[in-house]
Amino acid sequence: MDIPLTPETEQFIQQQIAIGKFSSVSEVVDAGVKLLEERERIYKGRFEELQREIQIGLDASERGEVIDGETFMNQLREKLQQKMQQQVQQLEE
Repeated sequence: MDIPLTPETEQFIQQQIAIGKFSSVSEVVDAGVKLLEERERIYKGRFEELQREIQIGLDASERGEVIDGETFMNQLREKLQQKMQQQVQQLEE
């Protein structure tokens, strides 16, 4: 397979070989493809997790288990302030 590469990519590949991380261009390309596969697997898993979380929220909403936005934001601000106070206390110790 003949793959055209930018000069920057070619230089990066040659640097990886020169410093001994890889012994050939194909090893560098294989490593890149494996990283891409892993990223896609993670994104797919996260997407499916988000879909499940959305469905949980929709189900709760249909059951009437909701709070208004202002209450939610106040609770969120409260939690944030508590976390910030904990971090300050940890730094002071």
